[in-house]
Amino acid sequence: MLVLAVVAFFVMLGFGVVVPVLPVYVRSFGVGYLEVGAVVSAFAVMRLVANPFVGKLVDRVSERVVLAVGIGIVAASSALVGLADSYPLVLALRGVGGIGSAMFSVAAMTLLLGAADPAVRGRAVGFYQGGFLIGGMAGPAVGGLLSGISLHAPFFFYAGTLVVAGTVGLLLLSGRRGDATSAAPAPAKPFREVLRDARYQSALLASLAQGWSAMGVRSALIPVLVVEVLHGEPAWTGIAFAVAAVAQALALVPAGRFVDTVGRRPAILASFGVGALVMLAIPFVTELWVLIVLLCLYGVAAAFMGTAPAAAVGDAAGGRGGQPVAVFQAVADAGAIAGPLLAGLLVDVSGYPAAFASAFVLMAAASLFALRMPRRAYAPAASPKETRSGEGGGEL
Repeated sequence: MLVLAVVAFFVMLGFGVVVPVLPVYVRSFGVGYLEVGAVVSAFAVMRLVANPFVGKLVDRVSERVVLAVGIGIVAASSALVGLADSYPLVLALRGVGGIGSAMFSVAAMTLLLGAADPAVRGRAVGFYQGGFLIGGMAGPAVGGLLSGISLHAPFFFYAGTLVVAGTVGLLLLSGRRGDATSAAPAPAKPFREVLRDARYQSALLASLAQGWSAMGVRSALIPVLVVEVLHGEPAWTGIAFAVAAVAQALALVPAGRFVDTVGRRPAILASFGVGALVMLAIPFVTELWVLIVLLCLYGVAAAFMGTAPAAAVGDAAGGRGGQPVAVFQAVADAGAIAGPLLAGLLVDVSGYPAAFASAFVLMAAASLFALRMPRRAYAPAASPKETRSGEGGGEL
């Protein structure tokens, strides 16, 4: 768990360095904003396309190997982006990087869910996501400094952080499934059986809602809303997102504990319900400080939204299986890709309330659908006698 969190930190640190610089770097080739958007989308689209194939690969090969190879692909492609001399080459290399990203993310989450005991699975996911979050918070600041040196420098830095992450993963992670648990892992379930599980179905809807709301509405529209509606400086968007990220980071540990002790079901019910209400309220905000408060509230809810569905995937899949994880992540990617396009269209046609209402509908649906989840989703770690008698806690 600690090793995966370290890997996640270095991956996201480099990613956070590149993201603010990438649009400016692409514009340096003399292309328009459509071409800039295509480069940004290429990474996400290729992740989406590759996810199902990566899931099958993880089921056939050691997660550790897939993780290291995926990170290696992203590292090589990022270094080559820094050396590229044409726009088409940058576009192609970013697409290749998306494939490597899919390999890393699916393998890492599969390994994490398989290694963690069900009774601590939520805390394990929260700890892993903490590495991503802290790296993502530090990355843009480092990227700003590096871009002052050269627009090429952030891509080489990203490649370097990925080399560190891949080396750590290859050397310190075990290739055996379930190595971190005391009990032998259960055999992987057929994907069709996992797909019929209400826990997995709820996790898929939650993943779509989170991808749509976080990337499609929050990240795409709030920067515009700050400038055009609240008449604030663009820098306030970064400040608001940074404060919300701190709130989310502080909530990850209690969120993981809640998911493991109180349950996945109530965590999804409450967090997606709160997130839905926040999305509904944001377009009616008239003061910047109110927006920051709402984003912080969303950040706290996001700590639960990111932890509980992933833990539910592990429960439904029996802790194993790359394919369930791959589809779970592909659904989030689909929401992140379609969300900005359709939310932007809704703003053009009906205004901000309609766009944010789309996130409200999906998140409210995810909250209500969680009612179909069983109250007791897993057998807690206990002695055989306790397990037979139902003592020792469990999903409520």
